[in-house]
Amino acid sequence: MHIPVLISEVLKFLNPQKGEFFIDATAGAGGHTKAILEKLEKSGKILAIEWNRRSVDLLKSNLKNTGNLEIICGNYTDIPIIILEKNFGRANGLLVDLGFSSDELESSGRGFSFKKDEPLLMTYSDDSVPVFEILRKLTEKELIDVIRDFSNEKYAKRIAHAIKEEIKRNPRLSSLELAEVIKKSVPGNYEMRRINPATRTFQALRIYANKELENLEKLLLSLPEILQSGSRAVFISFHSLEDKLVKNYFRKYAKEKIAKILTKKPITAGSDELGQNIRSRSAKLRAIMFF
Repeated sequence: MHIPVLISEVLKFLNPQKGEFFIDATAGAGGHTKAILEKLEKSGKILAIEWNRRSVDLLKSNLKNTGNLEIICGNYTDIPIIILEKNFGRANGLLVDLGFSSDELESSGRGFSFKKDEPLLMTYSDDSVPVFEILRKLTEKELIDVIRDFSNEKYAKRIAHAIKEEIKRNPRLSSLELAEVIKKSVPGNYEMRRINPATRTFQALRIYANKELENLEKLLLSLPEILQSGSRAVFISFHSLEDKLVKNYFRKYAKEKIAKILTKKPITAGSDELGQNIRSRSAKLRAIMFF
């Protein structure tokens, strides 16, 4: 099973109790879900949501359902509708882990990796518009903005121009072909060769294609609908754009005096966890409690 990040901290701030109802909005392989379920015991209930159908199958195989686990394939922006349709009521706690399993994505066959030659889909859901189509539709100026805004790539202009020129010749680029176009458009000593030249552009296209920041903001806006009085929410982010959104919405709710921020600064992994799980190095946890 994929190693869940900051598991001790998640349980500390969520503080799940016997008989409560919790939501794991990004259940993944089920590591966090399993740990919360153990605290809730059989009298409690957890709603586990995953957007990717393949991940839902993995989740079902990893977790034994004793009747208190509801697994749904869907977008976490639909949580208010889901809990209404299922007659669950508002939750005692919510976990949102915005990271993803790099192993799972690299083996998905959907073009997330720039190390393999795969169809350039780069979407979690089969219903989303694939990246190869997005690259055809965006103007060069729009593509520059996407790359720059979602990754802070300083060579966004050069990369966007090279991509649009290549798209004219090859309208259905593969992941490896895109990575090669990016590599050729930037200086040979890009970032002192510390990272692959395609890293930031691939991140930007993934965020844009899956509407990651837009969906996160919708979820943050709906927190008062999802959570009952005395409930707690924990968000784990992995890049600055996500963390900034979470921080700003937490401050908004605290200023409105409907919630209390439980983490003055984001919680990060300790040395022991960093030694065991390299993925945890960029994780930032923020927690809030609603009145």
